[in-house]
Amino acid sequence: MATMKRKPKSPALGFAVAACSVAMNAAGEIQLTPAGVFRGNDGRPKDAPHWVMDAQAAQDVIAFCSARQNEFVIDYEHQTLLAEKNGQPAPAAGWFSGAALRWEEGVGLFVKSRWTSRAQEFISNDEYKYISPVILYEKVTGRIKGIISAALTNTACIDGMDEVLSRAAASFMLDESTSKENGMDELLEQLRWFFNMPTLATAEDILAELKKAVDKIKTAAPEATAAAGFRVDNLVASLGTEVAALKSASPDPAKFVPVDTMQALQTELAALRSEKTEREVGEVVTAALSSGKLLPPQEKWARDLGMKDLDALNGYVESAQGVAALTSTQTKGKQPQGTADANGLDETQLAACKLLGVDPADYAKTLSGVDD
Repeated sequence: MATMKRKPKSPALGFAVAACSVAMNAAGEIQLTPAGVFRGNDGRPKDAPHWVMDAQAAQDVIAFCSARQNEFVIDYEHQTLLAEKNGQPAPAAGWFSGAALRWEEGVGLFVKSRWTSRAQEFISNDEYKYISPVILYEKVTGRIKGIISAALTNTACIDGMDEVLSRAAASFMLDESTSKENGMDELLEQLRWFFNMPTLATAEDILAELKKAVDKIKTAAPEATAAAGFRVDNLVASLGTEVAALKSASPDPAKFVPVDTMQALQTELAALRSEKTEREVGEVVTAALSSGKLLPPQEKWARDLGMKDLDALNGYVESAQGVAALTSTQTKGKQPQGTADANGLDETQLAACKLLGVDPADYAKTLSGVDD
């Protein structure tokens, strides 16, 4: 059974807070990180030689933030992270999205945020001087991979943040893992539905079924699947177009017969068959009645049977015994006793004529006294 390959593990990630001036540029943007290699005033990061923010890192950060639908919060003094510990409210100072991030080569990563009126007043009055992002970075290289949130602060590096960041990191890793697992579960569920598989089908079962489908598609459309940039949806659309064209095209009369014509022929053929069967049944029944194998009361039954199953009627007639009384006379062809023939002679007189060799007509004349 096929097995699913696992991707190599991603580098271990760390969380930290950094700080930049909150002063906005002419475009209304604030700088989240400087460009290049840098460290915190308190010596952070402790698990990497330094932090790195370059064009590639900026691209990773922007992609990371753009993948999130909800906006990122900018709070006060990282209270969003501290709320669980100190129980204080964590109002937002502003919000930003991945689309609001911009990299400026040699300068740093900037963001254009939406400030609340209260935060805007604090900034205008210089009551808050720094913006402190919570960054996600690779522990080995220090390369920044994402931004989790940010805060207005007057302390570049806040004391007691290590424990808070550890909890935030654990929560983030759990959320990320759960999100990936949920995404995989949803994908497997969709594939089970697509292949009409039972709900208990494993990933290996689904992979095997998927491979069968791929092989069938390659066999059915070898040229299309061999082309660069092949997509199943494009193939389906192409097949749909072909089917629509076939439906709209007029059929070749040399190859196809219209349905109404075929139905008329079938009706005519059925009538001819019924007429032929009725004629054959009539012949069998008439002969059977004449031979005494059928009695007159049986005629209707025999005709109904023959119309349904002529072979069954023939079988019955062949095996039936004829009734002799229906095919012969009681006098066995002789003149009934006590009756006269055409000459007016009875049975005794006819016997005398036969014995004497006299013509019955002449004898009848003698009886009547008539001469020639």
